[in-house]
Amino acid sequence: MSLFKKSAKELQELLHSKEITIADLTKEAYDRIDALDGEVGAFLALNKEQALKEAEEMDKVPFEERGPLFGMPIGVKDNIVTEGLETTCASKILEGFNPIYNATVVNKLKEAGMVNVGKINMDEFAMGSANENSSIKPVHNPWNFEHVPGGSSGGSAAAVAAGEVPFSLGSDTGGSIRQPAAYCGVVGMKPTYGRVSRFGLVAFASSLDQIGPITRNVRDNALLLEAIAGVDAHDSTSANVEVPHYVDQLTGDIKGLKIAVPKEYLGEGVGEAARKSVLEAIEKLKELGATVDEVSLPHSKYALAAYYILSSSEASSNLSRFDGIRYGFRAEADNLDDLYTKTRAEGFGDEVKRRIMLGTYSLSAGTYDAYYKKAQQVRTLIKQDFDKVFEDYDVIVGPTSPTAAFKLGENLDDPMTVYANDILTVPINLAGVPAISIPCGFDNGLPLGLQIIGKYFEEGTVYRVADAFEKATDYHEKTPQTWEVK
Repeated sequence: MSLFKKSAKELQELLHSKEITIADLTKEAYDRIDALDGEVGAFLALNKEQALKEAEEMDKVPFEERGPLFGMPIGVKDNIVTEGLETTCASKILEGFNPIYNATVVNKLKEAGMVNVGKINMDEFAMGSANENSSIKPVHNPWNFEHVPGGSSGGSAAAVAAGEVPFSLGSDTGGSIRQPAAYCGVVGMKPTYGRVSRFGLVAFASSLDQIGPITRNVRDNALLLEAIAGVDAHDSTSANVEVPHYVDQLTGDIKGLKIAVPKEYLGEGVGEAARKSVLEAIEKLKELGATVDEVSLPHSKYALAAYYILSSSEASSNLSRFDGIRYGFRAEADNLDDLYTKTRAEGFGDEVKRRIMLGTYSLSAGTYDAYYKKAQQVRTLIKQDFDKVFEDYDVIVGPTSPTAAFKLGENLDDPMTVYANDILTVPINLAGVPAISIPCGFDNGLPLGLQIIGKYFEEGTVYRVADAFEKATDYHEKTPQTWEVK
């Protein structure tokens, strides 16, 4: 059995009893990547020599000086910069870019004693819901290699689901942690906007992006969020709010908690399997002592349109820096204008170009009021919907995605269908509240996710509900075909 079937707590117990070493854990990660990643496609760059060297040094650290994540292998999404380790955002335009500094979260991983195994595949510049938009290679769902793993953090979710690493970091702009977590049957948390520093995260949409953890169980997820969270002087949008010990809140007891279920989240467009699994999950939460009521988030039906206008507008601005002058890919050209045009035409993929064009149009003088301004007004209404519900309820629950993972290539020529897969996740980013996806069922052998949404900076309550559900069910114990590989 792979070591990575065990939780961080169990692995620490093995380390303390000297049954294994940190070097063994690190080698296990690379052995599984060697065996599996040809089919999964989760990793883009490996940190093997450095990681193995670090692991041997870390084995010398006394046990009393180690934290709960010390020695644990982790993969980092390729839009989070890592000093000396290529960071491409899975885009041709950044090939060969080796950052000269670490993102704040990477430094926090080092402080926690985690071992960075390598950089993980993604949709180019985090734009996508299937991980088919990577300019390098697609990622395959470990449960069925013919299906997508979700996106844009599909590589981060697939790597954990396949057992290549026990921990990974993703980023979530409109569901990019939660949706792939649902598709791959793992636990993915999007924290409150500002809970985790964005310094060193290559920006897609700065008012929406948030880094978060992906793991196989809720407790490990809570440990990783605590390690990376906190205010950062390098990021003016990071919040100076105390980071609690989330694990202390994992009591398994949710008696008396008030749970809201938006009728819009179980309505038209949500598949029967997803609806059924969530309704069964709600019954389980009732058995555990929570009270559940139906509520309405009336403006959620406008969230998808508002999200794509706002995120594309911010992407248009953020991606203007990639011009072939300072770093990354540079096209052959005879003059400066051609250099800009050819570099961006050849360096960006179709989806990135599509969103830049939409964003530039939305910000244009003749259309700004009709689109961008209107979308910001809708965003305010969506936030107010959440505020109103949270006056009376502790958490909101619903499906993470309308269906299980679709087949690779099935929607390549139909971007609108792919966009619609984000319909249940984008309102959370527009409002800035935290949300987690945990496994809650299956549809034809493919996982389905339960989304639990919380109040601002109350990730602890979200974890509390997720942990109680996890302890009362066995979905998180099920593993895909890749775990049979020795």
